[in-house]
Amino acid sequence: MNSPLLTYDAAQEYMTSLVPPREAELLKMEAYAEEHGFPIIGAACGYYCYQLARMINAKSVFELGSGYGYSTAWFAKAVVENGGGVVHHTVWEEELSERARSHLVRLGCADRVQFHVSEAVEALKQSEGLFDIIFNDIDKEAYPASLPVIKEKLRSGGLLIIDNMLWNGRIFDKTDISPTTLGVHEFTKQITQDPDWIVSLVPMRDGMIVAYKK
Repeated sequence: MNSPLLTYDAAQEYMTSLVPPREAELLKMEAYAEEHGFPIIGAACGYYCYQLARMINAKSVFELGSGYGYSTAWFAKAVVENGGGVVHHTVWEEELSERARSHLVRLGCADRVQFHVSEAVEALKQSEGLFDIIFNDIDKEAYPASLPVIKEKLRSGGLLIIDNMLWNGRIFDKTDISPTTLGVHEFTKQITQDPDWIVSLVPMRDGMIVAYKK
């Protein structure tokens, strides 16, 4: 039954209110994103990523598109608590990489992070080994082409977490044929129709797909 009380904004605010108190540096990163309109995954999604990483005892995480390290901080926190490992932070811009490093140093987890200033999918291709978690937040038109590389580099039993799968509601607009929206649609079609994945779309913030590789 529809309820006037159950709105998107109310649900998101409620989920965020359930996140435990965060370090001052994380709050500072959140405040910067709010002030400057910088897209980060936000507290509820960040905590969810941390939870998932803890649940599978993740020791190796590769981020495709890391911004100034907000999601990286959540994954690094989990990796530390899981006994150690590495989180790969990947961005194009040296300035973003340095800003992320400064935040992660203050959070005390920079030694768990490997920094790449590179095109993200290419960096993943060049990385050795299989990963427990791959997090994808690159340009949306590049999502479909990234999936074969991700599938190759993620271990069986590992998780793919991919952001912006509701794409601010644009996926519901049948007239929107922009490359970004088509990229989200195509990626969703590819992964949900591939029997090698178990997939759910979580309607948290802008929508996150969580996919388990069989």
